[in-house]
Amino acid sequence: MPPLASNTSKMPSPDNAPPLETALPPLVVIIGPTGVGKTALALELAARLDGEIISADSRQFYRGMDIGTAKATLGERQGIPHHLIDFLNPDQPYSLAEFQADVIRLAGGITERGRCALLVGGTGQYVRAVTEGWIIPEQAADPRLRLVLEKWGAELGPRSLHARLAILDPEAARNIEPDNLRRTVRALEVTFLTGRPFSSQRQVGSPKCRALLIGLILPRPELYAHIDARIGQMLAGGLLDEMRSLLVAGYPADLPAFSAIGYAEMVQVLAGSLTLEAARMQMQKRTRTFVRQQANWFKPDDPNIHWLSPGGEAAHEAIKLVEQFLGDAPTREDHDPHKPRAAPKRV
Repeated sequence: MPPLASNTSKMPSPDNAPPLETALPPLVVIIGPTGVGKTALALELAARLDGEIISADSRQFYRGMDIGTAKATLGERQGIPHHLIDFLNPDQPYSLAEFQADVIRLAGGITERGRCALLVGGTGQYVRAVTEGWIIPEQAADPRLRLVLEKWGAELGPRSLHARLAILDPEAARNIEPDNLRRTVRALEVTFLTGRPFSSQRQVGSPKCRALLIGLILPRPELYAHIDARIGQMLAGGLLDEMRSLLVAGYPADLPAFSAIGYAEMVQVLAGSLTLEAARMQMQKRTRTFVRQQANWFKPDDPNIHWLSPGGEAAHEAIKLVEQFLGDAPTREDHDPHKPRAAPKRV
């Protein structure tokens, strides 16, 4: 696995871990459904609060998957350090446990540099693993079993394999997108190897960071309109060509990473089994299903989440929340929360 974004700091050993919650590295977490505007808010907060962004979008980890994952462009990222974006090839594995450890390490390093750590994304399982300090099952992968499950999934289709998971472990199935073959395979793998449901093996431990959760929310009709417009922009912006380039580069079409919304449809378009218009409709349908699943992780009545409406005063309100969270002090002496400011230079 290629190295992560530059950061050589290490977290304290368990024996030297900070005894008080306030000694834990602070982490501002921006969550919400896909298409709601998390990236735009994160970029503005990072520019105005001297922040660094850590991605919690499991599809943005991969190089070459830019349009369909709605990554911030290189121009938008200029001057704002980003982590856990574009650090894996589509065929490289990356576990939830690795993500959890990397986020805690990165948050510690960002805090040591005197900057604001922002964890941004809508992959609920990844966010909760960090903020709730999950103790993740350590069951090692079984390459032969995984190969059989992946082959089974390729033959039956991700949804059929997901339906079998729902029989064995309904709770795990509720928290996994039906088209997410990688996570479905992992849940089945652990269940078969241990003889116990995957969901029963997830435990909540002690959080290794002090988190502020800021959520963006829109009425569903308005959110769906945003999503439909974004899907149109992806298709007009070259999503089909992006998928074609990945296949030309030698990546097989049945990679788990390509089960992501948009990429799976483009594979079918290139194979001639789906028209571009049918692909658009399928993407819209799958995204709506995904939004409903995201709501299971981040509920509007969760008292630990500060919900804001995107646009307007959202950035101003978020900055006030962050400054209070960090100790009622601006990140820089010359900070004015009412005025946009130039993005900080990359460290």
